[in-house]
Amino acid sequence: MSQKKRTDRNDEEAPQRTTRGDGARTRARIIDSAGRLIGANGFAETTSKAIAADAGVDLASINYHFGSRDGLYKAVLVEAHRRFITLDELQAIATGDGLPQDKLRRILDRLVTRALAPKEWNGNVLARELLSPGSHIEVLFEQEIGPKFRALSSVLSEISDIPVGDPALVRCAVSVGAPCAMIFVARRNDNPLSRRIEDMGKDELVDHLLSFALGGLQAIGRSHSAAVSGSD
Repeated sequence: MSQKKRTDRNDEEAPQRTTRGDGARTRARIIDSAGRLIGANGFAETTSKAIAADAGVDLASINYHFGSRDGLYKAVLVEAHRRFITLDELQAIATGDGLPQDKLRRILDRLVTRALAPKEWNGNVLARELLSPGSHIEVLFEQEIGPKFRALSSVLSEISDIPVGDPALVRCAVSVGAPCAMIFVARRNDNPLSRRIEDMGKDELVDHLLSFALGGLQAIGRSHSAAVSGSD
């Protein structure tokens, strides 16, 4: 191929790469604007017009990138959960080296650190949805909570000897995750509970949650083992 033809091809491809990059940045900017406004005012009170104005785009851009206002909100929920903890983070811990108890402590440390972090829009959005869930929350279970739940369950299974997929392990995972969610939601507003949480040291809180979780997992594991043995 001649130098001229290679140059012409590069000239043709460059605008396409720029367009894709601009599209990704525009999409991210819309999500960020929507997240801040919805986190502050709620989904029902946040119009597409307000989001578009804040993001510096026209209304057509919302439909182009997300299909609808509902599609945008689902994307906001997914991004909000990813900012709390990503699947890659959980999988790296779950499949990494170390005792299962140490893996669980690293997971709890990550969750508590994010829960105690300065308040950002993702926390407000998730807190609103958790306190008053609608049909949109299904996207979280499909795209975020489900896969992350499976990564956490593999660690809990190592500790309790309860097989992944067993209903008893599902209950254990809920019991381990619920206190972290409570801390996350409680800190969204100033109240006696949030002030108590603010006064706690992070490491002390993580150590407590770990001890509480290990005690419960080991007790449930023993009960599960006895029940299985008794049915043989």
